[in-house]
Amino acid sequence: MGGSDARALSRALLDLCRMRKLTIATAESCTGGLVAGALTDIPGSSDVIDRGFVTYSNEAKRAMLGVKATTLATFGAVSKETATAMAVGALEKAGVDQAVSITGIAGPGGATPGKPVGLVHFAVAARDGRIVHREMRFGAIGRTTVRQRSVVEALRMLMELARGPQAAAKPRREAASRLRPRVARTPRRSAVKRRRPPRA
Repeated sequence: MGGSDARALSRALLDLCRMRKLTIATAESCTGGLVAGALTDIPGSSDVIDRGFVTYSNEAKRAMLGVKATTLATFGAVSKETATAMAVGALEKAGVDQAVSITGIAGPGGATPGKPVGLVHFAVAARDGRIVHREMRFGAIGRTTVRQRSVVEALRMLMELARGPQAAAKPRREAASRLRPRVARTPRRSAVKRRRPPRA
């Protein structure tokens, strides 16, 4: 997984978002803006990408994204709770359709008990209320590689989120159309019932 994977995913994501008229914001810690960079490296991305927040410090997470101090103190910067709060904060601050967040330990230092180098938490949030969290443990594969793989994973999650509503809407329409013939059949059934008493 490298730059070519990120570029291909970025192109596919931007095309999908244009078709669905979706806008995106990013909130990044350990990747330092690489997701926003991958997306804006594609010409014409301005109709989809609104902004990117690089919130490397805890103070930045609080000031720019509204992550609560209690969340950071209780769970830490690298956690499901903080990643989720970052994504929701980016969504609300930017007023976009969907947002992604990344917070992790790229290494080589920074590991703590229970949180090894290569641990990265991701979250995506959509305006319709969907929130998805994912935890990846890439291992001590090198700072650059952890960051590159994190970018690819974030783009994949945004792609999955962008596809979601459209896939969920089709079955509902089909289900609604299937109900209409049943309503039309009810008079026929009642007519059959009326014929039975004279025969008896």
